[in-house]
Amino acid sequence: MDAARELFIEEGYEGVSMRKVAQKIEYSPTAIYVHFPDKEQLFLELCHSDFRRLAAQFLKLAEIKDPVERLRRIGYAYADFGTKNPNHYRMMFMTAHPPVPDDMEGRGNPEEDAYAFLRETVKEAVAAGAFRSDLTDADLISQTVWAGVHGVVSLQIAKCDDPWVPWRSLKKRTELVVEGLLSGLLKKG
Repeated sequence: MDAARELFIEEGYEGVSMRKVAQKIEYSPTAIYVHFPDKEQLFLELCHSDFRRLAAQFLKLAEIKDPVERLRRIGYAYADFGTKNPNHYRMMFMTAHPPVPDDMEGRGNPEEDAYAFLRETVKEAVAAGAFRSDLTDADLISQTVWAGVHGVVSLQIAKCDDPWVPWRSLKKRTELVVEGLLSGLLKKG
């Protein structure tokens, strides 16, 4: 599976064939077709497996009662997952691929779907009156927080070795994005 993941990252979804995957892992194409009927199913299984891992990281935070604190910890957990699993992250969030089907197992279940967990946490915080009064759309807030932390992670993965930018520590950049976003979104006082 790791070899297939690397191939998708290196060559993009369109550049990979089942034959290339078979060559990379030194199997016959027939052997791969026993497990996956086509490239799309192989790709979706890789993504689904990675998304389950991310959701499992978030699920560890479910015991935190305060939804704002849980949201803060989700931001840090997301950054930690992405920077510790850069190949998985590239494939999940930085590689163009076919959309995930609406009926994919676990979709919308906060115990298996990391976005659903984030959204439910934001909904709790909205219901508790934690956000500014003009912010009531849980999806908008979720996607804004996600975009901010994704920016830190994707720059870390794609550009951290670029000497052109005097990069500050990953820890400081993550803290500033998470705390800065929350400061701007939460009700004052």
